[in-house]
Amino acid sequence: MSDYLAAWTLSRKRFDDEVLGLNQAQLNWKLYPGALSIGQMALHVAGVEVSFCSQLRGLELSVDDARLKLAATEGCVNDNPFPYPDDEITSEFVAASLAKGRVLAGTLLDENDAVVRSNTIKSALGPMIDGQGAMVRFTFHPAYHQGQAYQIKQAPGFPE
Repeated sequence: MSDYLAAWTLSRKRFDDEVLGLNQAQLNWKLYPGALSIGQMALHVAGVEVSFCSQLRGLELSVDDARLKLAATEGCVNDNPFPYPDDEITSEFVAASLAKGRVLAGTLLDENDAVVRSNTIKSALGPMIDGQGAMVRFTFHPAYHQGQAYQIKQAPGFPE
């Protein structure tokens, strides 16, 4: 197991444990207007994984996967609308999206391919990075949002 895969596996499992099993009201609750909901964060995490993996491998995406890829940036790192309305952000959809990202990222990190590590892609924040930089980002990204989700769940008014 590569060091990247080991770190990502821990980070991703903690994120999944924090968000999977929440109901639709919990997934869509916002701490304040304009904030991301936990459901949007989950789709963003999966979207970054789909985005980075598809770019690193040169994969063509289905219409549904291309839309999920938009969650890497739209409404998260820019002022555009988030690609999914709240009524689509269900427990089942979040779980399926996270599973899709988990398979793509887990496979890529497990292979730890030198060619993939040297490929250049556009990161979610905009700068061009190599595959090695993408792998580094994979390791901490879910944990970053796991901490946010935990804080949201502790807030007064969070739905039961």
